[in-house]
Amino acid sequence: MNGPTPRGTEAAFPETTYVGRIARAREGLRARGLDAALFTGPENIFYLTGQQTPGYYTFQALILPAEGEPAFLLRELEVHNFLRNSFVAEYRAYGDGEAPLDALLALLRHRGLDGRRIGIEKSGWFLSIAFYEALRAALPDLADASGIVEAMRRVKSAEEIARIEEAMRQADAGIRAGLAAVRSGATENDLVAAMMGAAVAAGAEYMGMEPLVSSGPRSGVPHATWRRRRLEAGDAVFLEMSGCQDRYHSGLMRTAWLGEPPPLARELEAVVLEALDAAIAAARPGAPCAAPHRAARAVIDAAGMEDRFRKRSGYSLGVAFAPDWGEWQVASLHDSVDLPLAPGMCFHVPITLREWGAFTVGISESILITEGGGRILGNTPPRPIHVVTA
Repeated sequence: MNGPTPRGTEAAFPETTYVGRIARAREGLRARGLDAALFTGPENIFYLTGQQTPGYYTFQALILPAEGEPAFLLRELEVHNFLRNSFVAEYRAYGDGEAPLDALLALLRHRGLDGRRIGIEKSGWFLSIAFYEALRAALPDLADASGIVEAMRRVKSAEEIARIEEAMRQADAGIRAGLAAVRSGATENDLVAAMMGAAVAAGAEYMGMEPLVSSGPRSGVPHATWRRRRLEAGDAVFLEMSGCQDRYHSGLMRTAWLGEPPPLARELEAVVLEALDAAIAAARPGAPCAAPHRAARAVIDAAGMEDRFRKRSGYSLGVAFAPDWGEWQVASLHDSVDLPLAPGMCFHVPITLREWGAFTVGISESILITEGGGRILGNTPPRPIHVVTA
């Protein structure tokens, strides 16, 4: 390294924020009887330390002892990034010719943690089966530390909410630009270029997932996205995207139509809007995460459209890295989740009804749970289908 790198100059929050989070995570370790935990997911690492990099495809780990200071293991190329984003004092960098597992075991021995009860999160994206099995062979008593940090991430602080609101402002700008670009002869790529350009110009960083934009029959396929198709009169156009501020994300979905939508689309639109309103109205402190989903499903089922809606009604918003912009590990709005809602939780609530393989009517809002219920964070009009003269 050529000279000292200033510590934490690009951290999302002050050092005191991370000190508090580390202290709370230690409480979680002690509650499970763990002497230390290994955190490898980029979301949890960022939450606890501030470290962020698009190079999380190489192995990185935060070693957090129940007593004593944390240590960080990372690829040598990432050291300067780590120093600028994090305040963690101790780190060990491994070279590209070195086995990360060997470096990890050496760091554990250096910290006197070999032979102690160590946990590792098993719920992240980026811990390979091969690495886990090799680590388990070296540490046969390896315990499960999953969910400790995710539970901390559910309720957002005022500073985190401010980031999500900023990400929402960026998504608003992107979706409005996408709707403005809908016209006969434009391509799906034109829409995405407008959306991404507007969101980035509004301050967005790289998002955890690309926008979802599809048109015509392709818009009736879940998670289809742009493939250069040229828009034609009579097309439905589906748009969904996130903003990103300091790795905190938002979510927003709208539907446009080139020409007057057919009667079925208008029928689906009415049910989507009623179900979305019902879900948000049910998102009150103390109610289970299942309540907004059940409220939306009641509207959809009463309309006889249950076969058009085969998914959860929402998911937590917050820290995200690719391949997702939501916090799928933190909380979902679904029948299977009885976790109580609390002020400070944030959710994206996307309600979609499909004529499968033909078109989708999808409208969403991102909400903050407050003492008075769910508050919509975005301000993109209109909530009904956006109609463009063909």
